[in-house]
Amino acid sequence: QDCSKVPDYNKLKAALTSAVKEGKGANGGLGNQEWGTVVNRDGVVCAVVFTGPNRGAEWPGSRLVSAEKANTANAFSTDNFALSSGNIFSAAQPGNSLYSIVTGPNPNTAFAGDPQKFDQPDDPLVGKPIGGVIVFGGGLPLYDKNGKIVGALGVSGDTSCADHVIAWKARHTLALDVVPMGVAPGPSDNLIFDIQNGVSSSGYGHPACKGGNPSEDIIKKLSETHPAGPHK
Repeated sequence: QDCSKVPDYNKLKAALTSAVKEGKGANGGLGNQEWGTVVNRDGVVCAVVFTGPNRGAEWPGSRLVSAEKANTANAFSTDNFALSSGNIFSAAQPGNSLYSIVTGPNPNTAFAGDPQKFDQPDDPLVGKPIGGVIVFGGGLPLYDKNGKIVGALGVSGDTSCADHVIAWKARHTLALDVVPMGVAPGPSDNLIFDIQNGVSSSGYGHPACKGGNPSEDIIKKLSETHPAGPHK
């Protein structure tokens, strides 16, 4: 598999850790440690990291969730149009156009390998397609300086809104956010909060997140505080 166009283990860990260290005051959510996964354009896992001191410091289930978020953002974005995992939430609800799109990961990949190797350059997920579709915040496509999609980043371990903020900041640090077009203002692949009485006016809405510090106002300002590239 070719992972040359996406961040390696060290770059991903540094960018994600830096974003998490800003804390819940800057990111919202619970202030938890995070898991992060990068996939290439073929959906093959290239790197898996966590931000805490050991693998017991993060929610164990978030390792696979981060990988599925990355797979989702990669699977439904193109060179011309970006969708974050959270942009698909409303369309995936009962009665809407993408209902039943949510799927689990490949179990043969998801549960293989030695847990002692989690968050290592040879994490058991690396080199394999994980599959799975998750439709809440935390998965973002990655675009190079020419606006070409090269893969995606998935982050999990906190509220899905905080996951989105942290993923956005990490992608910005990695300068892989030259987003061509999206459903949110900008245009971008930011989350949209327009659900009222269970209905999203845009069709791409994401629910507000309960628990911890609110992230919604932070998210609405991301295009100003951490604007998409190109980076000088």
